[in-house]
Amino acid sequence: MKEFLIRLLDGLSEKEISSDHKETLRNLLNLGAITSHNNKFYLNNGFVCGKLDISSNGTGFLMPFDKRFKQDILIENKNLNNSHYRDIILAKLLPLNKKRQSAKVVLTLKPANETSVVYTKHFGRAILGVNLKTGLSIALKATQKSLKALPIGTLLKINNLNNEITEVIGNINDPFSDEKISLAIYNKNDKFSEASEFEAKAWGDSVDASMYPNRADLRELEFCTIDPIDAKDFDDAIYFDEKNLEIYVAIADVSEYVSSYGAIDKEAKTRGFSIYFPHIAIPMLPRSLSENICSLKPDVARLAFCFKIKLNKNLDVVGEELFEAIITSKKRFNYDEIDEILEDKRASEIFWIKPLFELTSNLRAKRLKNAFDFRTEELRMSLDDEGKLLATRFESDSNSHRLVEDCMLLANKAAAKLIDGRGVFRNHGTPDIRKIENLLQDLASLGFDFVYESDLANLIRKIQAQADAMGNREEIDKLIIKAQKKAEYSAQNLGHFGLGFDRYTHFTSPIRRYSDLTLHRLLKAKMKNDKKLFNYLLLNIESTCASLSELEREADKVAYDFMDRKFARWAKERIGQRFKAYVSENQNMLVAKLDDEIKGARIYLNSYSAELLQKLIIEITDADIASGEIFAKVVKKIDV
Repeated sequence: MKEFLIRLLDGLSEKEISSDHKETLRNLLNLGAITSHNNKFYLNNGFVCGKLDISSNGTGFLMPFDKRFKQDILIENKNLNNSHYRDIILAKLLPLNKKRQSAKVVLTLKPANETSVVYTKHFGRAILGVNLKTGLSIALKATQKSLKALPIGTLLKINNLNNEITEVIGNINDPFSDEKISLAIYNKNDKFSEASEFEAKAWGDSVDASMYPNRADLRELEFCTIDPIDAKDFDDAIYFDEKNLEIYVAIADVSEYVSSYGAIDKEAKTRGFSIYFPHIAIPMLPRSLSENICSLKPDVARLAFCFKIKLNKNLDVVGEELFEAIITSKKRFNYDEIDEILEDKRASEIFWIKPLFELTSNLRAKRLKNAFDFRTEELRMSLDDEGKLLATRFESDSNSHRLVEDCMLLANKAAAKLIDGRGVFRNHGTPDIRKIENLLQDLASLGFDFVYESDLANLIRKIQAQADAMGNREEIDKLIIKAQKKAEYSAQNLGHFGLGFDRYTHFTSPIRRYSDLTLHRLLKAKMKNDKKLFNYLLLNIESTCASLSELEREADKVAYDFMDRKFARWAKERIGQRFKAYVSENQNMLVAKLDDEIKGARIYLNSYSAELLQKLIIEITDADIASGEIFAKVVKKIDV
C-alpha cells in the first residue's frame, strides 16, 4: 500500500496498478483525491497520505509518505474520523492558520489492525475499555450492566470499526493471558481453519517412496539435522561428502503438500511466518505438517528439495545441482551437542561433522573479506509454572550455529542464481548517509574517532577492529546494526550489503517462512521449463513481497510484545528495588537495558542524561503491565 501511494505522487499508469490496489484507486477517484492526466493517475494537491500516530491525549500525528513535508502533520481528535493508531490514511490539509500544518482524516486506506485489545477499568461510575497500545479509553458497544458483570481488568478484543466486543481474552492480571494478548494485538491466530486442518491431516504420517519414482533416493546418505534443543519442526538437513567436497543441503519439500491457493496456502500467506514465544511456537502451517509429515525427523523417510554444492580445493563453488529427493535423517542433533563434538568433548557416529566444520570455517573467512561478522546475542527467556518470568540468558552464535549458517548461505545463494529477473529476493540496502553520520557521533562519545568515508564496508570493518581492541565489540555491533537498513523481501534483486552478496534469497525454511515456500514453487516451475506456471506464480509478486516484509516485522513485534509484558509483570513486583543497567538509547529519550541477574528489559528513565553504554544503578519506580513499559530513576553511575 505504501509503495502504491508513494508512486501516485509522481504518476502511476493503470497497467502498473495491481488488482490489490484497484479498489483503493476507485475510492480515491470517488473522493476527488486523485485525477488522471496523460494516462497516469496523480494525487491531487491538498491531499496527503501517510501513517497515523496517536498520542496518549488523543491527538493524531500524520507521518506523510510525501518527502516534501519536513515534519508530521497535526490531526486534532475531532478530525480523526474513527481512524486508529498506525492506520494508513488519506487526509485533507486544513487552511494554515498556525505555524504547524494540520489536516483531517478523509479515509482509512489500510487499517493497521481490524481489531484492538482493551481491558475494562472504572472511570467514575462507568466502565470503559482502555486500549493496551495507546492507553486511550473508549466507550464499548455493550451495556454497563453486562460490563459490570465482568471482573475489572477483563481483556476484550473489539472491532475497530464499531467498538463491538468480538472476544473475551482473559484478564490483565493473569500471566497466562500474555500469549493471547500479544497475538490479539497484532490480529494473529493460534488456531487453523477446519479446512486447513482437514487438508493437512489428509497427507498422513509417512512417506511411501514407491509413489515417487522420479525423485533422487538419498536415504542411504548420512543426513542429520542441527537445531535448538526445543525445536519441534526441522526444515533442513545436511550431509557432507568429504571425498568429493560436496555439501548436500536438503530442505523440507513443503510445496509438495501445500498447493497454491488452497486452504492451507491461504492461511500460510496471511500468517507469513511462524511466531516464537519462550514456551511455545505458533506455526505458519498446521502442526500435522510442520511437526510431522514435512518435518525432517530422524529415522523416517521424508521428501526434500535438495542442493548438491560441489567445491574445488580452493573452496570455489564449481557446481550447484538442485533436485527433488527422498532422504532419511540419521540423527537429530541440537547445537550444544555439535559444539561438544567440535570441542572433542563428545564422540559422534556422524564422522563428517568435524571435516565439514573445518571447510565451512575456511569458507567463512573467505566470505568475510567482503562481508561482516556481527557478534549478536539473542535474548532467551524462561517462565515458571505460573507463567511468570523465571530467568533470562543471552544466546550467542557458537561454532555449531556458524557451521549450519554457512551451509544455508551456500544454498540460499545458489537458489538466488536460478531466478532471473523477477522472483523472491532477500535484499539488504546500503545504509543511509544520515544514519551513518549519527552512528559516528554516537561512537565519538565512546572514544571512537572516525570520519565518514564512501567505502562503508571498509569503514565498518575499521570500527569493528577498534571495538575488538577496546573490548566492547558486542555493544558496538548493536549500534552498527541499528544504523543499517532492515533486510526486506522484493520481487527485484538489489543485492545484500551485510552479506556482501550480489544476489541472495531465502530457500532454507519453507516450514516457517512463506517467502521460501513461494520460492520453491518458482524454482520447480523453472526446472520443468513451465513458463506459463512460472508467470502465473509471479502474479502480484511485488505486493506479496511487500506484505511478507511487513508480516516479518509483525512476527517480531508479537514476540517482543510478549517479552515486554513478562518483564513488566516482573518489575511490578519489584518497585523500589535497585538493579544494574546500561544506557541503550539516549536520543529522543533515555532508555536503559537491565543487566543484572535478569537481563534485557527496556527501562525508561526520566529527568536524566547519560552517554551511550554508561553503566548505571537504577531503582524501579513503576511498571505498566498493559503497555509492557517499565520506569525507573537513576541512583548512580557506575565508573568502569
